[in-house]
Amino acid sequence: MTQATQTKINPNNLTCSPLAGLKCKECGAEYEAKAIHVCELCFGPLEVKYNYDVIKSRVTRETIQAGPNSIWRYRDFLPVTSEEPIDVGTGMTPLIKSTRLARRLGLKNLYIKNDAVNMPTLSFKDRVVSVALTRAKELGFTTVSCASTGNLANSTAAIAAHAGLDCCVFIPSDLEAGKVLGTLIYNPTVMAVKGNYDQVNRLCCEVANTHGWGFVNINLRPYYSEGSKTLGFEVAEQLGWKLPDHIVAPLASGSLYTKIYKGFQEFVKVGLVEDKAVKFSGAQAEGCSPIAQAFAENRDFITPVKPNTIAKSIAIGNPADGIYAVELAQKTGGHIAAVTDAEIIAGIKLLAETEGIFTETAGGTTIAVLQKLVAEGKIDPEEITVVYITGNGLKTQEAVQGYIGEPFTIEAKLDSFERAYERAQTLDRLDWEPVLV
Repeated sequence: MTQATQTKINPNNLTCSPLAGLKCKECGAEYEAKAIHVCELCFGPLEVKYNYDVIKSRVTRETIQAGPNSIWRYRDFLPVTSEEPIDVGTGMTPLIKSTRLARRLGLKNLYIKNDAVNMPTLSFKDRVVSVALTRAKELGFTTVSCASTGNLANSTAAIAAHAGLDCCVFIPSDLEAGKVLGTLIYNPTVMAVKGNYDQVNRLCCEVANTHGWGFVNINLRPYYSEGSKTLGFEVAEQLGWKLPDHIVAPLASGSLYTKIYKGFQEFVKVGLVEDKAVKFSGAQAEGCSPIAQAFAENRDFITPVKPNTIAKSIAIGNPADGIYAVELAQKTGGHIAAVTDAEIIAGIKLLAETEGIFTETAGGTTIAVLQKLVAEGKIDPEEITVVYITGNGLKTQEAVQGYIGEPFTIEAKLDSFERAYERAQTLDRLDWEPVLV
């Protein structure tokens, strides 16, 4: 295992690599591209700095399209140096032009970016982990870890197994069974912590400092978070090398949301797409909505909350990038809204019955907020609107149990079927109960 050292970067020692180092988002101090995530001077968050002249000299629409059918078609925009990154087919998920959901909501140009079918573990976290673990190997780590609300643990365990890395992940002890099983199957060490995500994360910071492991969302966070940009890259490419007018995405830490914006801006910077104003709107659950609360109150700070919602995958009470998400919504003319658990369940069902996509609670939150913003007149029906679905409903089946009805149990006889089918046509599907005919 390698414990990376915190070394300041010499700005005069630039190379021809697109990866130019790390830079503090607050004070601008620069560092070498090591396993660090906090500025030594002001304790602000670090993010990756790139040499965009190098990227522009290498990349065209044609070179991207000739690349692999995964996030690694955008390798020059990602913080790795390896010619052989960890590629498990992550990315290039469908961008679906909605018909029935759009009609239901009164929108004319609605698209669904469906990461519920992402590889290998059916969530957008496969993107960030593929990048983080590639960088972890480059930095010499042999043991990797994470603090997770479920999806990240799935991805870290799966991709570590593929890469031959030792893995120990940390999760809250009350996670959905599907997410726990979806981690254990890859045979990592799993620590189920008695506490919420923020408590898990604090413990992991101590473990990272003590054991020198590569924590994807702690000491490797600057690299990890860059994987989310690929959700911006893909949408721009799939729209025919154009930016949308409006996006709606879930908010947990706020990183995904802000990195989609960064992805759009990087494509503009190197000339792959024309610049245009894109509104950024975000979705939270009322039971854990510190970012939405700050936006509603026009605050320049986040007040931490204790999560209490079925939307566990976005239940981060003290979001690291929360204030940056608020600033992004404000400057782009977007909105950040929260919805109840009942509305989240209704959002899951609405997406499933209109578009045939079964999303987890984060997606239900996003669809419910989309519906809310449309009803409030905050999304123009003519706008090209992209809604991001980030995880699969098979992982959070408990959330909808008791709300979707039951099958009709019948005899293996035609008349039994006929009676049951006739009854089915007269029942309100929301109130279905098991029937023996």
